[in-house]
Amino acid sequence: MKKKTIFVGMSGGVDSSVSVALLKEQGYDVVGVFIKTWHPDFLECNEEEERRDAMRNAAHLDIPFLTFDFEKEYKKGVADYMINEYKIGRTPNPDVMCNKEVKFGAFFKKSLEMGADYVATGHYAQNKNFNLVKGIDPSKDQSYFLWTLKQDQLNKILFPIGHLKKTQVRALAKKFKLPVAEKKDSQGICFLGAVDLKDFLKHYIEEKKGDVCNENGEIVGYHDGVVFYTLGERHGFTITKKSPDDKPYYVVGKDVEKNILYASQDKNALEKRTDIFLLKNSSCSRQSRSQGVFQEHFCLALNNLNWISEIPKEDKNYTAQIRYHGEFLTCKIISNQNITEVIFEKPVIVAPGQSVVIYDKDICLGGGIVI
Repeated sequence: MKKKTIFVGMSGGVDSSVSVALLKEQGYDVVGVFIKTWHPDFLECNEEEERRDAMRNAAHLDIPFLTFDFEKEYKKGVADYMINEYKIGRTPNPDVMCNKEVKFGAFFKKSLEMGADYVATGHYAQNKNFNLVKGIDPSKDQSYFLWTLKQDQLNKILFPIGHLKKTQVRALAKKFKLPVAEKKDSQGICFLGAVDLKDFLKHYIEEKKGDVCNENGEIVGYHDGVVFYTLGERHGFTITKKSPDDKPYYVVGKDVEKNILYASQDKNALEKRTDIFLLKNSSCSRQSRSQGVFQEHFCLALNNLNWISEIPKEDKNYTAQIRYHGEFLTCKIISNQNITEVIFEKPVIVAPGQSVVIYDKDICLGGGIVI
């Protein structure tokens, strides 16, 4: 039988390089691919250094090496999307869009067009019977960022290290004598790296000074533009009304139209003051007395929905992750045409634009974006 050919996205890091080594060990014909993307002129770019590391690993593992240029796709699908979302006061998740538009969009499509039987990446996730399953290492699981995958894509996708813990991957990197075995993990936004997000956005969004108010509506400080902040933040704005025993202030709400940022010294104020804050910042809130499900519960409305393997049932409990590495919260799902409501047992704080991802035990069913 003809050997299967796999194109592997190689970033220059440990995870993707170990993925290549494992696939080659299993007898596949492996092609390493470095993905070139867009970088703004004002940011320091280490793309060539990362490409050299990827090339060194490919040479060490004796596989062909290619470079795909997806600068336009990244600029439009990730960077422009992120900037435009912030402009209207929402908080997007660029890593989700990077996977959708670039890694499993442009890269996936071009690889298959060039003859690949499968595409593989170094994500900590698993593909079991064409279901997207959490990576075995809970501290590294990346299924949250992959909720936009389609069933027919999973037929062609491999995650070679999803069944391993990070410590095992590091040990394999040393076993295979990879040039990057000791290299630190990358941080920050997909492909852009560890950028100061506010500094980045200020190159595209004009600053506009406004008031910071406490939960009682009293002005306690100022900020440089409400769109630069998201719920839960405690830095970047100035408090002028101070006392000797002041505690840090947390962002608990924002009014984009009036350019007002609401902050509280109690980071749980949003949950406690549902009359003021929760109804402004979550999509819906309701009470239910039918069948004793949840006597009081709160929900988020989602759009841009994607269900990978099955549509959630309304009479079943699931868990939802409202941020990467966040707690898995018990929930129920109610679908209504293109809008889905995720109903929680207790109030949740999620900024519009963020991803909410739904799980049935370890299986990632899909998710949507908070309206």
